[in-house]
Amino acid sequence: MKKTLLAAALIAGFAGVAQAETSVTLYGILDGGIGYQKLEAGPATAKKTGIINGIQSGNRWGLKGSEDLGNGLRAVFQLESGFDLGTGNSAQGGRLFGRQATLGLAGDSWGQLDVGRQTNIGSKYFGAIDPFALGFNQANVGTTFSAVNTVRYDNMVMYQTPNFSGFQFGAGYSFSTNGNQGWDIDAPGRANPNDTNNRAVTTGIRYVNGPLAAALTYDQSKIKATNVNVKSWNLGGAYDFEVVKAHAAIGQTHNGLFSSGISDEIGGVNPLSGINLDGLKVNSYMLGLTAPIGNGKLLASWQMADPRSNPDVLVATDLEKTQIYSLGYTYGLSKRTNLYAIGSYAKNAFFLDSAKSTLVGVGVRHQF
Repeated sequence: MKKTLLAAALIAGFAGVAQAETSVTLYGILDGGIGYQKLEAGPATAKKTGIINGIQSGNRWGLKGSEDLGNGLRAVFQLESGFDLGTGNSAQGGRLFGRQATLGLAGDSWGQLDVGRQTNIGSKYFGAIDPFALGFNQANVGTTFSAVNTVRYDNMVMYQTPNFSGFQFGAGYSFSTNGNQGWDIDAPGRANPNDTNNRAVTTGIRYVNGPLAAALTYDQSKIKATNVNVKSWNLGGAYDFEVVKAHAAIGQTHNGLFSSGISDEIGGVNPLSGINLDGLKVNSYMLGLTAPIGNGKLLASWQMADPRSNPDVLVATDLEKTQIYSLGYTYGLSKRTNLYAIGSYAKNAFFLDSAKSTLVGVGVRHQF
């Protein structure tokens, strides 16, 4: 009997050690509500009243974990799947883990190295800069700063330093930004199809300490089909005065856009929907604020994308400044559940005179 009790105690002890060394967490976000959306472009309009979902935060579920390897070294992984709450269908083009799929090593003293699909550095570092935390649909600062609009790259290796008194640096390289990495074949009697992989570099530095947050990022993506290098730098900051928090950002993008902004539900409206945008230059600006009100927070921003030069293929096209005005409010029901309201209006959407986009909605978000 004593031996049995001793064995049980040892098993329980080893189980406790294993649990302490290895952890796996199931998490997710559910976001849904009711809203009104309208897109106007000349005589054409598209509008919808009804269910909205993934407005404040994209709907997702995921697994993340780590294993303690000793001496401050850990094996880490994260698998994250996006989905449409209204239909239950997978997002990100039907990928199982379209939001993130990474495996890496992390060290307390040297930082973290990950491989797999994940967001670029700008999308990681600008969450604290945007009053809407890179959420709320077109209110997202990424609508005009395309390189921070939750840009995801496949086949990426990324390194990030530890936090040094608020400072952190990160850099990543994608061997093929979308889809499996192709082969560069050189064989007798066979024509070389050439390397068709679109590659990308992402890097940046941020400072988050006390009331101040700041970030500077740079992205470059080479489109093999057109041999065009799309480049973007972005600088932003936020300062918390307690009564109100001020946000500001400025950036510039050359030769294309890293992600789509306002969704073209009409179809064929957006003149910058192609990949050959060599010569395009867009300056981006954002001013915003957040302020605590009761058990919630007021969110507001103005942002503008100013086309300073047309792409070579659209020299004769008149491009206008896109301006977006957004106002929102979140109200906490608990630590994991909140209500939200959002109103956002875009003038000269798609850089077209008289094109407009409107979003109004209320919803609830639950995190687990």
